[in-house]
Amino acid sequence: MRTGEPLPAVGDVLAALATGLWHWDTATGLVSVDAEAARLLGLPAEAVTLTEAQVRARLHPVDWNEITGVVQLAASEGTLAEVRIRVTDEQGRILRVVRSRSRPTYHPRKKAYELIGTLQQVTEPTPGSPAAHGVVTGDWRRSREAFLLDAGRALAEARSTAEVLRVAAGLSMPGFSPDGLAVFGVEGDRLSVIGHHGQQPGDESAFTRMSLDTDYPAAEVIRTGRAVYLSSPEEYRARYPLTWPLAESFHRRSWAYLPLTASGRTMGAWMAAFAYPVAFTPDERSVLTTVARMLAQALSRAGTAETERELSEGLQRSMMPTLGPEVPGMELAARYVPTGGGLQVGGDWYDMIPLPGGTSRTRSKARSGRFALVMGDVQGHDVRAAGLMGQLRIALRAYASEGHRPDAVLSRASRFLYGVVNDSATDDDLADLRFATCLYAEVDPRTGVLEVARAGHPDPVIRMADGTVLLRPTAGGLPLGVDPDPDYPTTRFTLEPGETMMICTDGLIETGGHDLDTGWQRIRTILERHEGGAEELADALVQAVHGPSSHHTTGPLVDRREDDIAVVLLSRLREGPGGAVGIRPEVRRSLLTVAQAEPERIAVGRQQLRELLHDWSSEEQVDSAVLLVSEMLTNVLVHTDTDALLLAEVSGDRRGERRMRVEVSDAGDDLPHKRRPGELASSGRGLVLIELLADAWGVEPRGVGKSIWFELHEPVGDRF
Repeated sequence: MRTGEPLPAVGDVLAALATGLWHWDTATGLVSVDAEAARLLGLPAEAVTLTEAQVRARLHPVDWNEITGVVQLAASEGTLAEVRIRVTDEQGRILRVVRSRSRPTYHPRKKAYELIGTLQQVTEPTPGSPAAHGVVTGDWRRSREAFLLDAGRALAEARSTAEVLRVAAGLSMPGFSPDGLAVFGVEGDRLSVIGHHGQQPGDESAFTRMSLDTDYPAAEVIRTGRAVYLSSPEEYRARYPLTWPLAESFHRRSWAYLPLTASGRTMGAWMAAFAYPVAFTPDERSVLTTVARMLAQALSRAGTAETERELSEGLQRSMMPTLGPEVPGMELAARYVPTGGGLQVGGDWYDMIPLPGGTSRTRSKARSGRFALVMGDVQGHDVRAAGLMGQLRIALRAYASEGHRPDAVLSRASRFLYGVVNDSATDDDLADLRFATCLYAEVDPRTGVLEVARAGHPDPVIRMADGTVLLRPTAGGLPLGVDPDPDYPTTRFTLEPGETMMICTDGLIETGGHDLDTGWQRIRTILERHEGGAEELADALVQAVHGPSSHHTTGPLVDRREDDIAVVLLSRLREGPGGAVGIRPEVRRSLLTVAQAEPERIAVGRQQLRELLHDWSSEEQVDSAVLLVSEMLTNVLVHTDTDALLLAEVSGDRRGERRMRVEVSDAGDDLPHKRRPGELASSGRGLVLIELLADAWGVEPRGVGKSIWFELHEPVGDRF
């Protein structure tokens, strides 16, 4: 070419050098080749686009596996991917050997590789020779590194012995791949077969329970800890004449038996059998030894994990009780889901405890059917938390079975846990003192009356008969084990027919990165929208919170460490056909007592009313109702010496006219009357506010005391 003449086209240069050009996009699965690359692949010499399957059919299967490994390694290193490939015909004979060079790029968005490279023929081996097995055809260092990288990652991710064996069966070693695998273990002084691949089911029976003293390669490897390589059937027959007949029936040509050693102990042996002769060069032995070490570590980890899983599942089964026989008029459901760590049981628990009969006069008669529901959570998620949970659960059962009231049961349990934790604590344990939250509810299924005592645990939740969901504020004390002489006040309320109470640990609320507020809103939505019985509702709660959907509705917290989940549902059935499911009445109701010594419960009354009216269309009316309730309750505490009883009701259908009625009763004799307070007066405005804000109101004398009430009607047009 003379100086100044234009350069020839790239395609012409490549054709002159007998070099083909190809493009492979793994996202589409298509490979485009020019005329020279097509010729090298044994196709007509014209540009064509092929599928991966069509290209793979033209290459030796071992070399195809090398390509994928080398590509991944080169992409991670940012270097060229170079490999030698045997091109075969339809009969599996080698047509030619080509060298491929490319620079792969990885697209994270498409999660795919894109390669543009060249193909060029090399001179070995002789075309037409058998394609069964020859020298290693690729870049041996790269192929080996890529294979070991993939094998190590796959074995590290295996969680069980079955997964480890499945990964081992799928390994495609660079240049030589076994077609038969077996993993041998040890049981006492006998050989066992943990798993095998490439043989028929039942073929392992001849090798099971074989004595370790037997003249068999796997037994020798376990006895000595040294590998055994057998390159030919003749060598196998000469070294192990007694057991050769067992191996002869599999028609293999070479065998490698390697020790599986973990923590300095030979735990078994790994056999790799080949259908073609293998010389077991130093490079090949190095790869086999490395795989055997990784396999031993993976089997050791999987065995430890399976042992821990079996132990934790057995511990969970022994500590998690059933809810016992059916309770007339009640429906119960419970779920426990361990999520907080590797040990599949922690400090969360629930229990149902049959209680002795009512008063002393009836103790000798048949049991009244009363029972206690217990929900608790010991701090931590480890073996110690599980042990303390078991002790505390037994103690609570003992105190409840003695007939103690809920407050006494929790007081004794707190004293018990305080003693267990502190008496056995050393100086090193002082920073790891444990406590437990707990909710104890005594249930009378005949009347639906519940008496609840709470020790630092989340409040119960009530799903009313019309689907409205409210937090039920209850009095509480410190968590168990914090104070040796605690006090736990008791809250008494009635579970009406058609209503459901939910008690749970904070794991149900906070799983998925939620805090108490956002987690409660998520739970509330599930409770309100669900149609069905207690069992179906329990499944819906666990699935929505713990299942895959929780990863799409994550909370605002960065810390995603999750806790165990325990939940118990108690439903009171309606009398007559239909039970508690299907029909929802048109009235929702909330009841609260505010004692003279408990003025702080006025705030509880305001919150309870807001929750009762959470779907009321007029926020202005809700604010008015809350203001009036606060005024009415305060007047009772200030102007009388009695307690106040707050009753709030919402009646009517959401699609029609709804009415809110709020009533505050007390035992005082003086009837309130409307006054005209001056500008500087500090009282006297209660009835004035009611008259201004309420649609209807009144004062009604009772046999003992009086009742003040008001009504608000929901604006129909604001609902849509």
